[in-house]
Amino acid sequence: MGGTASAPLVVLEGIAKGFGEGEARVQALSDITLSVEAGTVVGLRGPSGSGKSTLLNLIACILEPDAGRLALAGETVWEGGRYRRRDLRALRREKIGFIFQFHNLLPFLDATDNVALAMTLAGTGLAEARRRARDLLDYLEVGRRAAAMPAKLSGGEAQRVAIARALANRPRIILADEPTAALDSERARVVMDLLRQVAREQRAAILVVTHDEKIFDRFDRLVSLRDGRIESELVPAKAA
Repeated sequence: MGGTASAPLVVLEGIAKGFGEGEARVQALSDITLSVEAGTVVGLRGPSGSGKSTLLNLIACILEPDAGRLALAGETVWEGGRYRRRDLRALRREKIGFIFQFHNLLPFLDATDNVALAMTLAGTGLAEARRRARDLLDYLEVGRRAAAMPAKLSGGEAQRVAIARALANRPRIILADEPTAALDSERARVVMDLLRQVAREQRAAILVVTHDEKIFDRFDRLVSLRDGRIESELVPAKAA
């Protein structure tokens, strides 16, 4: 697999997270140790309440761990009970792209400007942002829909635009929360194949939370969570 010899882009060591106080406290994650290398797509599966979304939100620096160490793209982000960065929004803009179950495209912007907006918010000029947006849409084979409004896009097309938006600021880490749940089997596999392509060609590490058994064969590794702990990890058999 590409990227397995390089340093991991995501490193979690002994990560723990709980919610609530006293007898009402719930331990959402316990002693999570996991690494994801460049060029790799890792699936996170498990029953509801197993800690999948909590783990994704910790990696995204949306939730703060209680213990352990988190490093992203070679930078220790959280350790010793505190974040090592003051501006977490800048950290997310620099290092992380997000893909959601529903595309969450802005309905009043066309496909190009939905992608360009992510870059202009990070300080890129509008002309350059639109140029890169069109390049990304071409890369994801949806360039012919660059001027289309979200309401005119199919589910698969909209999700490709959302992937382009996630790539806009050249993140090395992409976090996806149920990105194929709203798609049929064929479109779900196409989206996952695109993510595999992105991981290899952009040298990205991609983590995907999913319940979707029809895409398990698209992962390089599949990590199972139960009761806030890693229960198992396997390399799925790839489909022909």
